[in-house]
Amino acid sequence: MTTRAGREYILSLVAIVLGLVAGAVLMLLSGNNPLLGYLYLFRGGLMNIERLGNTLATATPLIFTGLSVAFAFRTGLFNIGAAGQMLIGGLCATAVGLTFPWSRPVLLAAMLTAALAGGGLWAALPGWLKARFNVHEVVSTIMMNWIAFWTVFYMVPRYFKGPFLETESQKLPDTASLKTQWLSALFNGSYINLGIVLAIVFVALTAFILDQTTFGYELKAVGFNRHAAGVAGINVNRNLILSMTIAGALAGLGGATFYAGYASNMQIGVLPSQGFDGIAVSLLGANSPLGVLGAAIFFGLLHTGKGFMNAMTRIPPEIADTIIATIIYFAATSIMVERVLDRLKRRRAGQLPVAAGRDTIAAPKKGGAR
Repeated sequence: MTTRAGREYILSLVAIVLGLVAGAVLMLLSGNNPLLGYLYLFRGGLMNIERLGNTLATATPLIFTGLSVAFAFRTGLFNIGAAGQMLIGGLCATAVGLTFPWSRPVLLAAMLTAALAGGGLWAALPGWLKARFNVHEVVSTIMMNWIAFWTVFYMVPRYFKGPFLETESQKLPDTASLKTQWLSALFNGSYINLGIVLAIVFVALTAFILDQTTFGYELKAVGFNRHAAGVAGINVNRNLILSMTIAGALAGLGGATFYAGYASNMQIGVLPSQGFDGIAVSLLGANSPLGVLGAAIFFGLLHTGKGFMNAMTRIPPEIADTIIATIIYFAATSIMVERVLDRLKRRRAGQLPVAAGRDTIAAPKKGGAR
């Protein structure tokens, strides 16, 4: 682990601690015992094997959306469109699952491939717009989110309407579900599904691509300095498009694991929050695949435990959401904290003049010695 990576993980831990402190203050202000609140919050996600399975099931789509955002971040792009890519991935997986009467292994493979392709193509357009016309990816991916939202809003009632409500699709058959009996029984009937296995595989695969391949080196070089990468002979435009395509494919797989794993059908009128939570997961995980895995499980724990905390102590579950939001805030501002720590360290080492506050190079005066 490099010194910089270690520092980023430390800053993430600091963000978690500060978020938990802020949550404790809120509990005190609302007349509740924070120690008791946190006891039930964490027990709600870890107290038995079933709740642990539910925590992992909740974390699964967050792992994929966190990987999506982190992959784009590592290559200098901000993918804020993971929610729309999730929807399209879920729609493609659902369409395949409800259309083809294939055997389970073949059908699941086809659904995951469709989700990967759908999410990837949905993100490829913003990547192309960035490469060809320098359209900012934040704007284009936000617009694509809403195009995905209305696409699902139209497609589900038109082609995949359920038997009772127009607002949801038909339920996926067992052959098209990532839920499996042996895994659910292993976790005492929890919501865990094969998506968690797939997520761990893609954490390892993403880490390998970024850190062990020439392709990953080129992607990171473009992220560090696009112009220098171009001078070095790297095809910048191609790598921008590929980066967004891979990021979208990861989010699309997250949609498949959510709609065909955690849930059993699609509902219209909902933009999945996991797409936006993936930004927080990526920030807290220092934009590294292993960090994303840990951050997603932590957020899954908070989401799973907040209901139990409310049932046992009457502490509002919104406090858990506030804790998450505070952690996101501190994680997002960690770069400011890092700069302050750097200045203090350099000042102690005598490399930073106290009066100037920063390293400066004095310009020669007019008429002075040359």
